[in-house]
Amino acid sequence: MKEKKEVCLEIRILSNMIKRHVDKATSKSFMNNLTGTHGWALGYLQAHKGQDIFQKDIETAFSIRRSTATHILQLMEKNGLIIRISVEHDARLKKIVLTEKARNLHALIVNEIKNTESMIIDGIQEQDVRTFFSVVERMKLNLEKTDGAWIPPSEMTKGRN
Repeated sequence: MKEKKEVCLEIRILSNMIKRHVDKATSKSFMNNLTGTHGWALGYLQAHKGQDIFQKDIETAFSIRRSTATHILQLMEKNGLIIRISVEHDARLKKIVLTEKARNLHALIVNEIKNTESMIIDGIQEQDVRTFFSVVERMKLNLEKTDGAWIPPSEMTKGRN
């Protein structure tokens, strides 16, 4: 008898595999303490250069908790990739700014991310990739609708065809 796969478990496994691959590639290529998450954060900051970006923006962009964002940013600061600068209108707020070291690494990281993206979709039809994005978007919307609330299984299947 074939075992029924669980979507959440498969997503978790795939996510872990991607994270391990990116972390291994980036730390081997660039710095021992640079993780794939740091690479994504660098990309976000680079894409928004000239704008004031704060920790809350990172939390929102990557859908991560405050404690996770704090840990990521502290390590990036320790490794000389970012600095935090107080803003005039609110001394409690610190904008995040890339260092020259980080800007130099960014182009290399972008290339590594493109290589990973190409590798992961190798042999998959373009229509299947579009379907994947459509399904993922729907799953995210479903999760946002619940706002983290538990929904009984009987309610989850309502509206399915």
